[in-house]
Amino acid sequence: MTKSILIKGGHVVTMDERDSIVRGDVLVRDGRVAEIGGEIDDTVNEVIDAHGCAVLPGFVQTHIHLCQTLFRGAADDLALIDWLKKRVWPLEAAHTPDSIRASAQLGIAELIKGGTTCALTMETVRHTEEVLRVVDESGFRATVGKCMMDKGDGVPEALHEETRKSIDESIALVKKWNGQANERIRCCFAPRFAISCTRELLSEVSQLAKQHGVIIHTHASENRSECEIVERETGERNIDYLSSLGITGSHVVLAHCIHLDNTEMETLAKTKTNVAHCPSSDLKLGSGIARVTEMLARGIPVSLGADGAACNNRLDMFTEMRTAALLQKALHGPEVLPANRALHMATIDGARALGLDNEIGSIEVGKRADVIVVDLEEFHSTPASDVVSALVYSSQPTDVRATIIDGESVMSARKLLKMNEASVIENANREAKGLFERAGI
Repeated sequence: MTKSILIKGGHVVTMDERDSIVRGDVLVRDGRVAEIGGEIDDTVNEVIDAHGCAVLPGFVQTHIHLCQTLFRGAADDLALIDWLKKRVWPLEAAHTPDSIRASAQLGIAELIKGGTTCALTMETVRHTEEVLRVVDESGFRATVGKCMMDKGDGVPEALHEETRKSIDESIALVKKWNGQANERIRCCFAPRFAISCTRELLSEVSQLAKQHGVIIHTHASENRSECEIVERETGERNIDYLSSLGITGSHVVLAHCIHLDNTEMETLAKTKTNVAHCPSSDLKLGSGIARVTEMLARGIPVSLGADGAACNNRLDMFTEMRTAALLQKALHGPEVLPANRALHMATIDGARALGLDNEIGSIEVGKRADVIVVDLEEFHSTPASDVVSALVYSSQPTDVRATIIDGESVMSARKLLKMNEASVIENANREAKGLFERAGI
């Protein structure tokens, strides 16, 4: 039977090329948007009342670590390199299949309840298949990569890989999982960053990504110490080094990109390499503030991500939109990065970074139905005289009333439909306790 949903009476923020906002209904049929606008009279399986609400494309986060959700609050107040060596790497090394599974469930539950319908995720070295299974079961949309690490100081033995094995395991995941669940699940190559990967691994990943038609997802120029290490080891600036190995281009997503010189900026612009801006993470780790206004002016594609719960500590796109806009205004004046631009970064620009803009990121007839319904009649968002302003500057995750992914309701009236919320929290607390004990934290 064809599944159909009618979303009634909302302010439809389409994010199409004209930034159309339509007052009326949205009909979803067989996983796709079938009709928009006016009063639609059709027989459907489900009706969602969206009066007083915004109806918009689900958020697309382009940098997340689901494996780190259990680390929330366990790695605070440290700079990046210490944060990795003292907390995050020991915790990742202590993961079991059960703890990874609990971490992914907790992260995806939070994302769905906060209106994120799609994410690009980097997991840890082992047990990535558990994350892929949770993505499948939860109805979430994700592009998932196994973290690749074949060098580096202070890396626990459990995370230090042999180059060939790291590559072969990543290829196996791509072959098995990429395109599963009606294309809702995709895989990518995810070398951690330049200082934890050999030149051999990065060069081969560059070729393999093109061969398999998948994304490369890595970190770059997040922290000054990281940049100094790369330059000392390679004799090149971080972006220049990655570019020399083929790790730039429209199929590449680089997280952070804070400490760049003008030549590196030119390289990103020329190659149309995607930058995942993570403002809350960058602030909390004291890493710095990315030159987003300049990136956008140069034509560098910029989208948004919360990063992991170990360094944020929440996975909330409303916070990231607001923070991204406010940071740039503080630096460059109130006119820069207006609300509409921030909402683009959170939706269609994120979809474009993942090569999915023909399928998701806007509400248009024929596109896959990844749609959220956000209440605009809470105290903190009333009056919503400008719907986009309300969404970016006023709204909160708890305002999300319904979440639809691939034409299927995964949250209705604030209740998850494919996950048991009490079990997710219970499992997360139990597995976190064991994880901290194994890691000696």
